[in-house]
Amino acid sequence: MKKRLDKILGTILVFLMASIVVAVLWQVFSRYVLQSASSFTEEIARYLLIWIGILGAAYAAGQQDHLAINVLPPKLDVSNRIKLRIGINVLIILFAFFAFIIGGGNLVYVNFELGQSSAALGIPLGYVYVVLPLSGALIIWYKAIELANPKKYLAS
Repeated sequence: MKKRLDKILGTILVFLMASIVVAVLWQVFSRYVLQSASSFTEEIARYLLIWIGILGAAYAAGQQDHLAINVLPPKLDVSNRIKLRIGINVLIILFAFFAFIIGGGNLVYVNFELGQSSAALGIPLGYVYVVLPLSGALIIWYKAIELANPKKYLAS
C-alpha cells in the first residue's frame, strides 16, 4: 500500500511540476514575445508552488528524505536510536495533526465560509489550501507506518 501511495503521490508531483514549468514558460513567452502578459499564469504558478511544496513535504516525510540534523543518532546504541526515532515520529505526528489538519482544516473552512476566491482565476481559495489537511493526513499515515516497524526504517 505504501509503495502504491508513493507512486501516486510521485506522479501527482511530477504533473504539478510540469504544469508549473508550462505556466511560467507561457508567462515569459506572452510577456516578452507577444508583448501582452498573461493575467492568470502568475496566479497558477503561485498556487502550484504551494501544492508542490506542501505535498512534496509529505512525500519527503514518507521517503525519510526530509531535513535532519544527524548528530545524536550515530552516538546512540540501536535500542536508544529506535526510541529516539519513535519519539521524533510521535512529535512529527502531533505537529502534522495540530498544524496541518486542525490549522489547515480551519483555514479551508474559513475560506469556504467567507467565499474568498482568487483574483485572476476566480476559484475558491479553499481549494488552494485543502492541500494542508491532505498533506497532514499523508504525513501522519507515513509516520504511523514507520512507527509500526521502526527497525525497518532505522537509519544506519
